Amino acid sequence: MAKKTMTVVKNLDIERYMGRWYEIASFPSFFQPRNGVNTRATYTLNNDGTVHVLNETWSDGKRDYIEGTAYKADPASDEAKLKVKFYVPPFLPIFPVVGDYWVLYIDDDYQYAVIGQPSRKYLWILSRKTQIDEEVYNQLVEKAKEEGYDVSKLHKTPQADPPPESETGPKDTKGIWWIKSLFGK
Repeated sequence: MAKKTMTVVKNLDIERYMGRWYEIASFPSFFQPRNGVNTRATYTLNNDGTVHVLNETWSDGKRDYIEGTAYKADPASDEAKLKVKFYVPPFLPIFPVVGDYWVLYIDDDYQYAVIGQPSRKYLWILSRKTQIDEEVYNQLVEKAKEEGYDVSKLHKTPQADPPPESETGPKDTKGIWWIKSLFGK
């Protein structure tokens, strides 16, 4: 059975979308630390209209992070289909890794978002707060299910309240855990 075309948010207000989002749940993948907690993304608008991306996660008390740039895949389109480009530090010469970032759902107040990509192998449920109501969570899961995702693979991400400060703890800048997802493997 052919899966229906994914519905992507139209006319995303990129300025309202900026700021910090906490990962409430995602599809686990081999590259991300199994014990990764407090995973979050912080988006900042650049002067040229692109977005600076900072992804962070903590495992064994250590902060992993990677930075990149997001931009519209097709500037003429009103759909929220973004490309995210990370420059991979551990490899020389430095080369960019590009992945798809499709905003499948966002609520009117820009408090919750569902992010996917065309292969449906990756899914993220994001929130402005570290915890969300079970009812809201279930509604977001239902949205993903409607878009053809196998939501049985969703894994909730533990989030501390209050969240950790970025500057604390030893750093691990390899960022490998995030990169591999972008290949969509």
